[in-house]
Amino acid sequence: MAILEIKEYGEPVLRGKALPVKEIAPEILNLIKDMAETMYADSGVGLAAPQVGVSKRIIVIDGEEDGLIVLINPLIIESEGELEEEEGCLSIPGIYSLVKRSSKVTVKALNEKGDPTEVTKEGLAARALQHEIDHLDGILFIDRIGRMERQIALNKFKKKKQ
Repeated sequence: MAILEIKEYGEPVLRGKALPVKEIAPEILNLIKDMAETMYADSGVGLAAPQVGVSKRIIVIDGEEDGLIVLINPLIIESEGELEEEEGCLSIPGIYSLVKRSSKVTVKALNEKGDPTEVTKEGLAARALQHEIDHLDGILFIDRIGRMERQIALNKFKKKKQ
């Protein structure tokens, strides 16, 4: 296992639509292990493959008592409620903003064994699922906030990078 480099705002891989995983080969399983290790090393709640430079539809989250959840080719099939809470992202370190998300989601995907699975989550885990699935479509949390607030956040991020 290895800790991977997390791509930061401005990297093109973060804005592309990730490709579906067609086969769960050993390199995919190794990527999943490395993604989990990377997420834990950076104290993250979730991580999507594009965040480590791999354009594949894979996410890992650990936002509750269930421990690590691995989802391949995830798709939100149900959502309900609305909740606005603060969000951050490992790809935009140090930047946080209030984001509206569904309070409960159901996601259909494959697990790391290739078996179909369905996960229903509320609270932090639901937020993490939505956030990471957004990454697979090239959407960052700052795309879900107001234009002026986004500009302030990006200016703050750019100053931190200098």
